[in-house]
Amino acid sequence: MPLGMHIQTTAAMVLAATDGWTIAFAALVGVLIGGALGFFVLRFVVRGSVDKARAEADGVREQARVEADAFTKQAQLDGQRAAGEHRQRVETELAESRSDLKKDLDRLQRREDALDQKSDRIGDRERDLDQRRDDVAARATALEERASAIDTRELEITAELERVASLSVDEARDQLLARVEADAQEQAMSLRRSIVEQAQADARRESREITLMAIQRFAAEHVAEGTVRSVKIQSEDMKGRVIGREGRNIRAIERATGADVLVDDTPGIISVSCFDPIRRVIAGESLQRLVEDGRVHPSRIEEIVESVKASVEERIREQGQAVVAECRIRGLHPNIVEALGKLHFRTSYGQNVLRHSVEVASLSQVIADCLGLDGAIARRCGLLHDIGKAMDHEVEGGHPAIGMEFCRRNGEKNEVVLNAVGGHHSDIPATSPYTPIVMAADAISGARPGARRESMEQYVQRLRQLEALAAEEASVKEAYAVQAGREIRVIVDSGQCTDDESFAIAERIAARVEEEMTFPGEIKVTVLRETRAEATAR
Repeated sequence: MPLGMHIQTTAAMVLAATDGWTIAFAALVGVLIGGALGFFVLRFVVRGSVDKARAEADGVREQARVEADAFTKQAQLDGQRAAGEHRQRVETELAESRSDLKKDLDRLQRREDALDQKSDRIGDRERDLDQRRDDVAARATALEERASAIDTRELEITAELERVASLSVDEARDQLLARVEADAQEQAMSLRRSIVEQAQADARRESREITLMAIQRFAAEHVAEGTVRSVKIQSEDMKGRVIGREGRNIRAIERATGADVLVDDTPGIISVSCFDPIRRVIAGESLQRLVEDGRVHPSRIEEIVESVKASVEERIREQGQAVVAECRIRGLHPNIVEALGKLHFRTSYGQNVLRHSVEVASLSQVIADCLGLDGAIARRCGLLHDIGKAMDHEVEGGHPAIGMEFCRRNGEKNEVVLNAVGGHHSDIPATSPYTPIVMAADAISGARPGARRESMEQYVQRLRQLEALAAEEASVKEAYAVQAGREIRVIVDSGQCTDDESFAIAERIAARVEEEMTFPGEIKVTVLRETRAEATAR
């Protein structure tokens, strides 16, 4: 317990034992004594602490002085060492600079010596040139004198020729130029003929090899269909049931399918007609199921048509996916795959458009591989080239433009593919080699025997137009279409044209055929020029 508190406790006890004034006096004395004792004790403690703090401060001050001296000495040593290293570095750099400067001076001295030598050579050449200039001037003077003499002699010869030939200079020049022009034209036609024949022979050989390879590596079957589908019935009574009371059944079929049902006198057949191949298929299959089921009434018709629609839509998706897998095409939008499936029900000149697209894709790949191009891109271009035919009956315009816009809207970003789709019939300029490749593959697929069909009337009309067009050419005596219209043979009068002119006639006929006629594949123009020699023996 602190001493002050002990004294206060003792004073309180004394006060409790004494009277009031005695207690007060004793308390006052105790407080004074306790305060004095506390002051002396506190002073003693504070003095001890101050002395201790002074001693510690002196120790810290002495230690700091010692460390400062040591740091100063170390800094001086480091500065001296750094100064020595810097001086050594500077001396080394100075030595290197002196060495480089000496090398530069030596090099400049050598250049100066070389320039002096070159200056001497230039001086020699200038003197040589002055000498040659004098020689040339002398020769020019001599040539001028000789030219003057030649001009004089030429005037004399010209006057003598005019006197002998009775022709002026202009007339003689015109005759000479006309003769030279005729000779030049004949030689040019002959040279052009030989060059073109050689180029055509080489191109024909290469193209034939590529085309034959493409055709041999791929062959496809084609399904021939038209805009009318026939449904067989077992009895003529079924026609009446299909028509229904007051025609309600046939109207229900036409309303549900969007196709025309033709019931005529043809025995055992009911025909379905529609320009939309999908609706035609739905109507034909629905009518076939109704005939087989035997129950023909409006509610049953709607049920059957809905079932057939679902089945056809599923077949469209399956056909599109199967073709995409067959051609190994990736990244096609589902709408494009569905449009490909619709092409299964579309025909062109009796040729199934989907199989035609697959064939064009394969042919395009083979041709591109032979030419060193990317076969995968060519295959993609060939498969999509006729995709516009899947909706050309719904959208106004030609199928190339429709197909290009459809592919662009559905995520096709490759401009090469879009140009091939839109330009395979030359509707837009070709911007890549894949477009003419697709055009060639399309022509091969459509022109090979059995691929397409055309009516006899159109066939005969095309042959007559071909023969008439060839017969309009000058010097043509006869023209015959042969090889089922694949070749036109033209016989010209040998007395009115030469062999080179017959070559030009063949080109003009071919150009007119390309401009004025529409035909599948290609037509060969053969011009025959023969001289008949006749004699009579008696």
